[in-house]
Amino acid sequence: MSDQTLTGEAQQEHEAQTEHEAQTEHEGRAHPSDRNYVGIALILAVLTALEVVSFYVEEQLGALLVPALMIMMIVKFAIVVMWFMHLRFDSNLFTRVFVSGLVLAITVYVGALMTFRFW
Repeated sequence: MSDQTLTGEAQQEHEAQTEHEAQTEHEGRAHPSDRNYVGIALILAVLTALEVVSFYVEEQLGALLVPALMIMMIVKFAIVVMWFMHLRFDSNLFTRVFVSGLVLAITVYVGALMTFRFW
């Protein structure tokens, strides 16, 4: 009977330790505040404004227009995915899935531009 008691006590101690680790992990990954979301929204608004402005000053940018737009697109994608979709709080598997989708989209887009001899 003492073996069963020790096993039961060990089980309770293990459960308590697991619960404590889960709480510590949750506390370490606090979600952003409303102020953070507003800041991110402002950053996205500025990037969008830069994209629109770059279209209107196309002649001054010349060959840098498409690379500049693609860089802004990648930055906006990363911000939206990491903050608004809470990807930075999830498993790395989800990060790999989204990044591989982004790489595929860029590859297809560059392939389409090459088909039309845009470069």
